[in-house]
Amino acid sequence: MSLTPEHRDALVAALSWQIELGVDEAIGDAPIDRYAEHAKARAEAEAARKALPQVGGRRDAPKAKTGAPQPDAAQQDANDRAAACQTLDELRDAVAGWEGSSLRRGARNCVFSDGLPGSRVMIVGEAPGREEDIQGKPFVGRSGQLLDRMMAAIGLDRRAQNPAEAVYITNILPWRPMENRTPSASEVAAFLPFIERHVALAKPEFLLLMGGVSAKSLLGVETGILRLRGNWRRWGPDGLPAMPTLHPAYLLRSPAAKRQVWRDLLSLKAAMEGETVEFT
Repeated sequence: MSLTPEHRDALVAALSWQIELGVDEAIGDAPIDRYAEHAKARAEAEAARKALPQVGGRRDAPKAKTGAPQPDAAQQDANDRAAACQTLDELRDAVAGWEGSSLRRGARNCVFSDGLPGSRVMIVGEAPGREEDIQGKPFVGRSGQLLDRMMAAIGLDRRAQNPAEAVYITNILPWRPMENRTPSASEVAAFLPFIERHVALAKPEFLLLMGGVSAKSLLGVETGILRLRGNWRRWGPDGLPAMPTLHPAYLLRSPAAKRQVWRDLLSLKAAMEGETVEFT
């Protein structure tokens, strides 16, 4: 039986949709009712909750299994591992090997960095997307293509070998959250020691913080990115100049905001050329 062009297009669209959701292989001869599995899991969880002993009108929380890492222990482990790294290669291995976050179990690759270490400008995004997860590099999808054009507009290129003309790029999170969801506060906090060490080892002169997750987590503020952007802030013990701006993914959804980001990039270019930075 031959497929019509319409049927073929429909099948390709359905397959693309499944790939976007993270499906990468088909296993099993019989279909699985995921809805029934979910209902069973909820019923089992409810039964376990009701079985907990009552103390003073409240249920005791189940005790952690012996040897299971506690959140504070995992965070301390991240702090210790990050602080012990003396080179970017050591940090890359530490990030890829750290098992303190469940994000790694839903991703293909650890997305560490791209561009030239030692560049004057270091870009920090939020988290890898689908294309970044596949290739193992940050900003390689549509957002990355737009970012490259933005950098080219002020004379920068991630492929350049001259630190004055190159950029160094990374993300707050090295692992892709499933379905490209916004990272949770706990996930960001878990990897914060690694990204702070990353900046310290890369030694840029300027930080470009792209997106609310990046700006708020590194600057330690709750202000929204639309109010943060365009205002120079100090980061770290040495007061490194940091410019928060909008993420390229936001610009793809809201093209009118490109004029705002253009002003941010012009401010970065002026600072690189020696103009005095006015901090907020």
